[in-house]
Amino acid sequence: MVDVMHQEVVALENRRRLYTGLAVVLLIAVVMSGYHEASQLNSGGFLQGLAKFFDYPAQIVAQSWEDGWAFWALFPKFLPALIETLNIAAVATIIGALIATVLSLLSSRNLEVPAAMIPVVRRIMDVMRAFPELIIALFLIFVLGASPVPAAIAVAFHTSGALGKLFSEVNENIDVKPLEGLKATGSTWLQRVRFGVLPQVLPNYSSYFLLRFEINVRASAILGFVGAGGIGSELSRAIGWGAGNEIAALFLLLFLSIVAIDQLSSYLRRHFVGAESFG
Repeated sequence: MVDVMHQEVVALENRRRLYTGLAVVLLIAVVMSGYHEASQLNSGGFLQGLAKFFDYPAQIVAQSWEDGWAFWALFPKFLPALIETLNIAAVATIIGALIATVLSLLSSRNLEVPAAMIPVVRRIMDVMRAFPELIIALFLIFVLGASPVPAAIAVAFHTSGALGKLFSEVNENIDVKPLEGLKATGSTWLQRVRFGVLPQVLPNYSSYFLLRFEINVRASAILGFVGAGGIGSELSRAIGWGAGNEIAALFLLLFLSIVAIDQLSSYLRRHFVGAESFG
């Protein structure tokens, strides 16, 4: 009886592997067919374009090299745009974190909030996360005009939903014994949050906040391409005019800034969470 069952299991496993292999082969065939069809309709073709992939970057590097020391003089010119991008990211992250804190407290099951409120607040955060910053910024630019304000609002809106989700998960993993002790002494809900919740969650809150700031710097730079100001607007203009030296300077300036922010944020996260090392 055992041998028969074993043989049936082996047969089912072999059949499953056969079906999986056929599905993979069919998927590859469909993908290759679609690629061939798209390549035929394309004016150039993928392989022909791949051979020229490095031509444009090579032109940018060559133009920057020809400028010599004049290339480095471009950095002070674009410094105000970089500062504007950093300001957009900083303001958006701070506002988004404040809103996220409120939303997370109202959506945590262990903080004694009304049960009917939790799914409502969580769906609100889902909506905030669902729309990319670029889509929100395009809509706000149409309404408010091209300026850093739509970019800051768009990034803050998305940040509120993203951090709210992370903060609520941190809240639900705290030790509830301090809350029970505070409640036994007659403390209000706000007092329990102030003295029982925040001291436990602030290290993780700070870590997520700094990580989100790094992400928002890059998002703010991208939003500049749609007229939201900052270094992205300068990069869009330089690409449009074909100014290779300015493109290289902007990319290098943005890269160095993100590396510096990443290193600073990693140091601060290690300090806040007390870790020996942080990724």
